[in-house]
Amino acid sequence: MLTPVHIRARRARPQQGATIIEVLVALAIFAIGMLGIAGLYATAVRQASGAEYRTTAAMLANDLIGRMWMSNRDATALQANYGSGSSGAGYASWREAVSKSSLPGASTSALAPTVTFSTVSGGGTPPVSTSLATITIFWKAPGDATAHQYVALAQMKP
Repeated sequence: MLTPVHIRARRARPQQGATIIEVLVALAIFAIGMLGIAGLYATAVRQASGAEYRTTAAMLANDLIGRMWMSNRDATALQANYGSGSSGAGYASWREAVSKSSLPGASTSALAPTVTFSTVSGGGTPPVSTSLATITIFWKAPGDATAHQYVALAQMKP
């Protein structure tokens, strides 16, 4: 039978190796946490870059809309000057601005911006037809598999 002296002797024995295991577990948890933070940082940088590209595309589209509003807004004149199919002087100068922008890949011909026009029948007396401009700007950020696009619509009354 065990006496109280023997029980105390067993309890007084030091634990060997427990501290090193606790330290290793703590380091593993810390390393996993740091990897998670690094992943969040990379995602935040990617999202911030995407927001910058979308803002740049919106500003470029608004620049073209402003140029169109300041010019002759007749449907034929808009198509001839700003349509991407006709490559008019207005489109060419705006396309150069897009190429010089910070949008990645926007200077390539594969990601050239497009500007198309369609006629919208309007109401009123007499009825007035207007032009609906569709501006599409493309870019492809580094590491992206597919190209992104920004589409703006603007109705131009003569």
